[in-house]
Amino acid sequence: MTSATIGARVLVGLLTLSITISVANAAEIAGVKLEDKIRVGSQEVVLNGAGVRTRAFFKVYVGGLYLAEKKSVPAEVLALKGAKRVSMTLLRDLSAEQLSEALGDGVRNNHTEIEMEALKPRVDELLAIIKTIGAAKAGNLIALDFLPESGTRLSLNGEAKGNAIAGEDFYRALLKIWLGDKPVDSDLKKGMLGPMN
Repeated sequence: MTSATIGARVLVGLLTLSITISVANAAEIAGVKLEDKIRVGSQEVVLNGAGVRTRAFFKVYVGGLYLAEKKSVPAEVLALKGAKRVSMTLLRDLSAEQLSEALGDGVRNNHTEIEMEALKPRVDELLAIIKTIGAAKAGNLIALDFLPESGTRLSLNGEAKGNAIAGEDFYRALLKIWLGDKPVDSDLKKGMLGPMN
């Protein structure tokens, strides 16, 4: 065997190994692959946990929580500084009204009337952005990112929609939809806070 042949085999072996490693670092839930690490703005974040949001026995989306470092307690997640992402990969078609209603209800269910009064203008701003999307199809990825330098950003399939919404307190309010005392789905809350099954 020539040294060129040996070199080529070593290279093929290394490429195969790197592909295997990157596949091993991606979680798969309900047929949806979630990367172990992604970039949100200029910061790398890791997959903290994920699960399936179900409603009346229907699978609605695969939700993933990305943080600067892994946390398993809601209060620690809410207190954690830095970039964050909640990803929702849809498993069925949803209208803008369904998305808006679910997010709005999730925020209201986890805040007092006084807290909601302070949050209302920014909740309304987010819901207006969602309405511009129209219907979202099965397979679409909706991401709610927190970028420390600008605020909360919604994107659809990687394309930012609307303007960033200011305030870390607002993103914490959104996180309570999934991690609050009255989460939208208790099994999804457990999944987001721990290892994937």
